[in-house]
Amino acid sequence: MNTEDLLAGQVILLDKPLDWTSFQAVNKLKYKLKNEFKLPKKFKIGHAGTLDPRATGLLIVCTGKFTKKIQEIQDAPKEYLTEIKIGVQTESYDTEKPEILQQDYSHISIDFIHETLAKFVGEIQQKPPVFSAIKIDGQRAYDMARKGQEVELKLRPTTIHYLNGIEIDLPFVRFAVGCSKGTYIRSLAHDIGQELGVGAYLTNLRRTKIGDYSVNDASAELLENDFRFSDHQQH
Repeated sequence: MNTEDLLAGQVILLDKPLDWTSFQAVNKLKYKLKNEFKLPKKFKIGHAGTLDPRATGLLIVCTGKFTKKIQEIQDAPKEYLTEIKIGVQTESYDTEKPEILQQDYSHISIDFIHETLAKFVGEIQQKPPVFSAIKIDGQRAYDMARKGQEVELKLRPTTIHYLNGIEIDLPFVRFAVGCSKGTYIRSLAHDIGQELGVGAYLTNLRRTKIGDYSVNDASAELLENDFRFSDHQQH
């Protein structure tokens, strides 16, 4: 790995830590790359698909001329390991906001959970969470939501290819989701809760695949302060 390689274009796979924004992860990597390889000030770098701060896992970063591949990578199907908690909700549909609207779930059977999850496989209509990066009149929805402003987002089609490896340990339900681009797993968790009739929110999310790229080939070390780059840790 050298300056020429980075300018020509590289795909770098990061394992994003919890509570980092995708923007922070890319900026940290950019700073380290520029310092180590003496890259020009206008060095091109960007990520292919945002991960929420409360999610971990695969974040793909493209450098140099490979930034032209970003859209192609973003369009690829994704896979996530998912955990939801039923019988309670949050405003953000994840752990960013405190639990509200607790409901009794003692009548919910394992068979009913399996039947409910099966309803979400295929093309579905989904409303993105108000705490999302979608822009409304030039403002991010999450900025408006955090200011207490009303946020109205429209339903949009998305595809759930599969819900596999279902594990039920109430109030928690865990599964792997294969989905198309633009799917909000937080909204999926919320909608499953509404279909169950007792509410639910996302408690854990890890992105494991984007197209043919896997988190198994990604590095968390690339974001550590004392890490130095070497060829075998680049992708």
